[in-house]
Amino acid sequence: MGFLSKLFGNSSDKGTEKMTNVKLAVIYYSMGGTNYQLAKWAEEGAKEAGAEVKVLKVPELAPQSAIEGNPVWKSHVEATKDVPEVKLDDLEWADAIIFSVPTRFGNMPAQMKQFLDTTGGLWFNGKLMNKVVSAMTSAQNPHGGQEATILSLYTSMYHWGAIVAAPGYTDPVTFGAGGNPYGTSVTVGQDGKMIEDVQAAVKHQAKRTVTVAEWVKKANQ
Repeated sequence: MGFLSKLFGNSSDKGTEKMTNVKLAVIYYSMGGTNYQLAKWAEEGAKEAGAEVKVLKVPELAPQSAIEGNPVWKSHVEATKDVPEVKLDDLEWADAIIFSVPTRFGNMPAQMKQFLDTTGGLWFNGKLMNKVVSAMTSAQNPHGGQEATILSLYTSMYHWGAIVAAPGYTDPVTFGAGGNPYGTSVTVGQDGKMIEDVQAAVKHQAKRTVTVAEWVKKANQ
């Protein structure tokens, strides 16, 4: 058996068996639409695996004047006005969570951090342990903090007692999307368009997250 066959022989995308009874929350923050699109692709992948999915945005902290002054930002806010904002109840509901955020100086945006900072009560009462989590991100250049941003999210997840389901190198699509084993990341050009083709990698990551969540859920029944 060759190296690649050994490496990818147990990919969670193999076969046609669908997951059952797994609830996934895809929680994102997006200014220009990139991470919203990643979230929607994750939703597609998870639904293909049989999961029940909610796509949710974190509350915006920026003043309306800042949004109004940026046509792309304003347009995206209008286009996603009907996307529900995440609530703490959504975290309790979910068996698995995928986060998608742009990078801010190698870290998550303040909007996502503010939301995570409100989860202390759930954490204290043991409501977040054993949640299966994964993360995705974007930046304007390949070395603009993509990996660090994902790891910053995972740091909070370790405190939750969550189980991180990183994509690793479990499928060849990871290489085609840039090869980030921590989570799918994409470079966004000055025109606002994604440079790498990451759709397949996002869907694989979502399916893997759902698969691991099913294993955990069955083990706890």
